[in-house]
Amino acid sequence: MNLHPQYINDSSGNRMVILSEKEYNKIIEELEEAEDIKLFTKTMADDDGVRIPLEDAFKQIDANRKVS
Repeated sequence: MNLHPQYINDSSGNRMVILSEKEYNKIIEELEEAEDIKLFTKTMADDDGVRIPLEDAFKQIDANRKVS
């Protein structure tokens, strides 16, 4: 990724970074993808292999909705 940051200081002397909207959106997209990969990896590590039929899953969801 090729970024072209610009730097400014606010009135308190804190350094701030300015990016183009395109560069900012690319960073956000990359972070979201990294988060998805992290979540997938954790989910796969925690997978116990137990599966239920889709019809049973829908029944459980419906039952939970009626309770709420």
